[in-house]
Amino acid sequence: MQKKKHSGLKWLGRGVFVILVAISLVLIFNEQIKSWMVSSYAPTVSKTTVKKNKQKKTRQADYDFSKVKSLDFQTVAKARIDKQAVNVVGSIAIPSIDLYLPIGRGVSNATLALSAGTMKADQQLGTGNYALAGHHMVKHGALFSPLYYRSEVGQMIYLTDATTIYAYKTTTRQFIKATDVQVINDVAGKRLVTLITCDKTGAGRLMIQGTYVQKWAFNRAPATVQKAFSSHFNNKY
Repeated sequence: MQKKKHSGLKWLGRGVFVILVAISLVLIFNEQIKSWMVSSYAPTVSKTTVKKNKQKKTRQADYDFSKVKSLDFQTVAKARIDKQAVNVVGSIAIPSIDLYLPIGRGVSNATLALSAGTMKADQQLGTGNYALAGHHMVKHGALFSPLYYRSEVGQMIYLTDATTIYAYKTTTRQFIKATDVQVINDVAGKRLVTLITCDKTGAGRLMIQGTYVQKWAFNRAPATVQKAFSSHFNNKY
């Protein structure tokens, strides 16, 4: 009896040790694991999936900027576990800086954990000021980080809903205050795209803005542009 009890305690001790080691590894490699969870997110963006997600009524998109918090491990893990957390309605590509991301509806923490998020409820591609928000991470290739490290005026920005591809040319790269929310408002007579991410401190914002150039039916766009949406999402290693 004593032998069995001793054996049970021995296995319990080993189990506790394994758990402690696992917890330690997670704490040590927290940032790397978080980056991997973001980087490995690759949803299907097709005419069918986009149409389905646009019609979803069960989960209304959240556009309350005040609820957005820093991107922590728990938020990313929860978003990856809940496959329905992100309503993917398109994708964005800026080939010159290796930025390729799904576009999710709204700015909920789950959406921004894995994609670029639409900042206004009724915005439409190719009209008005199409505004997207995205996190800036330590890993230079993840989410909107390439905007901070490599974006320049003159670069082309492509957006698609899997039916049509819209081309914009970057005209502005500017650091702004977090309170300057008016930059996402529509401007009479202009068709714009506005991309917002945090600056290095997290207190301010970096704004990238581009003007509309043209659009193509997806399968009639230049081959290099089509390839940008079919090769991979960013979040590259």
